[in-house]
Amino acid sequence: MRITDLRLHPVAVADPPLRSSYGLHAPYALRTIVEIQTDDGITGISETYGGDKPLAALEALRSRIIGMDPFQLTRLWMDLNQMAEAEAQEIAGGRTQTWFVPGENPLDRHTRSFAAIEIACLDAIGKALGKPVCDLVGGRARDEVSFSAYLFYKHAGGGGMGEDCREDEYGECLDPQSIVRQCRQMIDQYGFKEIKLKGGVLEPDQEIATIRALREAFGPSYPLRIDPNCAWSVETSVRVGRELKEELSNGGYLEDPTAEIDGMAEVRRRLLAEGNDTPLASNVATTCFAHLPESTQKDAVQIVLSDPHYWGGIRALVQLSHTCEMFNLGLSMHSNNHLGVSMMIMAHAAAAAPRLTYACDTHYPWQTEKDEVIEGGRVKFHNGCIRIPDKPGLGVSLDYDQLARGRERYEKLPYRKRDDEAEMRKHVDPNWRRVLPRW
Repeated sequence: MRITDLRLHPVAVADPPLRSSYGLHAPYALRTIVEIQTDDGITGISETYGGDKPLAALEALRSRIIGMDPFQLTRLWMDLNQMAEAEAQEIAGGRTQTWFVPGENPLDRHTRSFAAIEIACLDAIGKALGKPVCDLVGGRARDEVSFSAYLFYKHAGGGGMGEDCREDEYGECLDPQSIVRQCRQMIDQYGFKEIKLKGGVLEPDQEIATIRALREAFGPSYPLRIDPNCAWSVETSVRVGRELKEELSNGGYLEDPTAEIDGMAEVRRRLLAEGNDTPLASNVATTCFAHLPESTQKDAVQIVLSDPHYWGGIRALVQLSHTCEMFNLGLSMHSNNHLGVSMMIMAHAAAAAPRLTYACDTHYPWQTEKDEVIEGGRVKFHNGCIRIPDKPGLGVSLDYDQLARGRERYEKLPYRKRDDEAEMRKHVDPNWRRVLPRW
């Protein structure tokens, strides 16, 4: 089997005006659908970050990919890793995600690109062998994968622009009561059993009040987590951890309250000194294998929030699961805006990772049927879980009419990268900047 073609499809996906410490989501999120064609007539697919830079990074691999045996992924990884090491010496700041919105970190370029190609190859191999992807990488630890209700403070609007504006399913949510309403709608529709709040938007006391309102509304059987994306100082992080000690217990956690491994370690040290063992989770301070020794040595992160898209693919996530077991770390999964192809990538990766016992994040409820690019419409949740289908590869195929509509939206957009700061300045506050810490 040899790869005969690489096809890249940039698409735009309507996205509501969600808030985070990075700023405000634009009316459309950008994604790239990847296809490889083999000489056996098999098409493998994957999905990754969108915009000019991720697209150019994949396009640069075309001559390396064409003619490659999709089973021979190790040499491709070695080639890209060598390039990444060379570039790392020229770019300051390390692999941290603190200052970059997902998909825009230049030092993740090669792992992101490799993951997109690896997953498309695994999909093709699975189709050739008649096996699901998770069964190609050692077999599954579970047949269904649990996801959490991912709550956001948001302005009014459902995403899209002009005649393509979408229904605002959740309405404006900028206080504790509206977030509880949002959560109830999401749980009623999808059956989620764990709850995550994207913080770093309102004053810390208001976000503390929101978590407390969620606990009061849903009770202790729903684990709670909050992620301010490094918006807080060490002092504020410790105070919030102290105030929410009870609410974040029983399977919850405090995610990336402050910046960098050293900041996280100091928060952990101070909370432990008070007898507070609330775990700290991260997809910002700890984003690659090289971070794990320091994170563990300093006890900065107790739960790693993985992501097959930038950790280096599904096989890397299985390796991360084994590494976390060795270091006695918990494991969950980060999410970015995504379509059904990524939904299945995440599900297969999580199914094959024994250590991944926390419900994964997902933005999927924030996207709509109108944008979905897989045949048969959106992936279905069953009691908050995605079941691994009894189908080869990822278990989904592309709807090319929908794919063409997504590309048409993309071509009409005036932007080719995610810039949450610019959206804040445009729609909320002309002087807004992402300042860390903000509180």
